[in-house]
Amino acid sequence: QVQLVESGGGLVQAGGSLRLSCAASIRTFSSYSMGWFRQIPGKEREFVAAINWSVGKPYYAASVKGRFTISRDNAKNTVYLQMNSLKPEDTAVYYCAARQAGRRGTFVRESTYDYWGQGTQVTVSS
Repeated sequence: QVQLVESGGGLVQAGGSLRLSCAASIRTFSSYSMGWFRQIPGKEREFVAAINWSVGKPYYAASVKGRFTISRDNAKNTVYLQMNSLKPEDTAVYYCAARQAGRRGTFVRESTYDYWGQGTQVTVSS
């Protein structure tokens, strides 16, 4: 059974940094594209970043581009989200997601992902 476990969330002041990790229990991790989404209570979950399985190309939401960096370590079955210059509006529960190679559709769309983690809370104080 596939499991995605996020870690690294917490409370940080505006302008600070956090690094989220997502450990995946997927035997063929290298053949999965990975994504990060976030959700504020009462709002829909939104795309943050993704990294594809083949060449590791990153994709970012406009709101985080230049501040966040997604990366992956296939040897450790782990994907990371380095978050710098954090803002109060980055406060949310952050979710890791995995989708199999060959899945069609934009990385932005939730429905294109096969597996989800339970989420980790990130709180940015002003």
